[in-house]
Amino acid sequence: MAYSVVCISVTDGAGGEQIAPLVARGLDSRLVNEQIVAKAARQAGIDQQFVADTEKRKSLVSRVLSAIPASDMAVASALGTSPAVIEPTPASDALRGLIRSTIEEIAEQGESVIVAHAASFALVNKPQVLRVLITGGPETRAKRVAESRGCDAKEAKKLVSRGDANRADYIKRFYGIAAESPSDYDLVMNTDRLSAEQAADTIVQVAKL
Repeated sequence: MAYSVVCISVTDGAGGEQIAPLVARGLDSRLVNEQIVAKAARQAGIDQQFVADTEKRKSLVSRVLSAIPASDMAVASALGTSPAVIEPTPASDALRGLIRSTIEEIAEQGESVIVAHAASFALVNKPQVLRVLITGGPETRAKRVAESRGCDAKEAKKLVSRGDANRADYIKRFYGIAAESPSDYDLVMNTDRLSAEQAADTIVQVAKL
């Protein structure tokens, strides 16, 4: 495959939680997201005080990786439980640092689909990485959010706007990017009219070129 790693960035309501596991399955790759990394860190017995030390954190990455399930388990877990994509949270800088270190190590190992905040920016200079943005129009995304969260249209629009603002703030604070652009990605998927399966199939085909 031309790309051994696929980084998927998503906007709220764009369907990334359905698409990412399908891409991982289509490429027979493990699925890695921030939830999985954080859970792996806990399973590895890592507390935030410990990961705050940069040098110690480097030695812990391999322990976290060993706690991340293989491809089939990861995909099954993501399909059967919570969404693969989560909104930015006030997690500690130490945990964010651990996540980034883990993402970089995963990219070196290959055969992974990474769904984590701004992973495409963390791996921007990696030739083996396909950077994908999954998005859609605000109206479509708000409708999906309303359906998935059981809220009214007004609240859904607020959630979408808040999610977009959080994304922009995260990217600006951690990567110095003032404004996200389509040119930051190799492939941009608008899921307004594409099903999750169609979007995933397209990503898989491009990754295999």
